[in-house]
Amino acid sequence: MATANDDWSTRHSVQATAHRTAALINALAEERPDPAAVAEVLLAHGEPAPLDLTAEDIAAMRGAAALLRAVFAAEDTDRAASVLNDLLRRGAGRIRLSSHDGTSPWHPHLDSDDDAPWGEWFLASSCMALTVLIWDRQRPPGGVCASPSCGNVFLTLGSGPERRYCSRRCATRERVAAHRRARA
Repeated sequence: MATANDDWSTRHSVQATAHRTAALINALAEERPDPAAVAEVLLAHGEPAPLDLTAEDIAAMRGAAALLRAVFAAEDTDRAASVLNDLLRRGAGRIRLSSHDGTSPWHPHLDSDDDAPWGEWFLASSCMALTVLIWDRQRPPGGVCASPSCGNVFLTLGSGPERRYCSRRCATRERVAAHRRARA
């Protein structure tokens, strides 16, 4: 049976953070992301309410999302690691542990402070999770959907063949389109 402590600790796991990273990159890909929609993604991934994101917060997070997208777009592990190393060199602080004054389990942070701006926090926490995934799996943490009409990023946490699409929906749409082109 799941308890409050299970959620308390699992929302800070590497995989949970990586899933939040991909969801935020996708939400922030809009030209003018709605702060309420971005807040919904954060709330869905365990951030406590209430969230009041400003236009400046969204702009900073959008800048971080653009930088992080390059990790997902990397063609191989070496390139993904190189992009992450550059991001860590440019924007990460010293590693520290935080429990947010006892409101969460102890977990690592690379941002400057528990009250760091949203953009700094998003970039630092995402870099940490993606770094650990590369370290643990020795492969890129995900990819960018190959569907020309999509462009979402996705995680590849399982085993099996390399994924090209973010979802079955995109893969099916592209297979159907290829089939129609071949029959025409």
